Amino acid sequence: MSATPPPVPLSRDEEAVMRAIARLMLVLPRMLDADLVHDQRMPMSEYATLRTLSEAPGRIMRMSELATACFMSLSGMTRLAAKLESVGYLARLPCESDGRGFNAVLTDAGLARLQEAWPSHLASVRRRIFDHLGDVDLPQFAAVLTAMTAPVGPACDSAGCDA
Repeated sequence: MSATPPPVPLSRDEEAVMRAIARLMLVLPRMLDADLVHDQRMPMSEYATLRTLSEAPGRIMRMSELATACFMSLSGMTRLAAKLESVGYLARLPCESDGRGFNAVLTDAGLARLQEAWPSHLASVRRRIFDHLGDVDLPQFAAVLTAMTAPVGPACDSAGCDA
């Protein structure tokens, strides 16, 4: 049996990048959420749910698929869907092909609410992200970020990594 070589320490520059990414992962979602709540009284989880449904064929998705697409647990999505349903932004309907499942359907009111919130979210994304990127090659940057989140090795844990 051969010994595993010791890990190579990070260089000063690598350490700075790792720490900056770790901060970005924690802080940026909170900032985007805070901006949306401040400007629209809408948390990012609601916005993401409405946006995801708006992009689905027929504005309808299985609840389980919607939860996965929004990086939420099914129980968390069920609670959020109930809230959005209570204000008329989505409807939950039994799945015709599977009596146990439910579909979420974006209502016209939900689409209108998404369209109302979109300019605020867009301004936040530009201010928080794109205003800092300067002359960065965006397709290359997107490819690097995508590669960082690609599954590697054994299956990911329940937190999910199949984005």
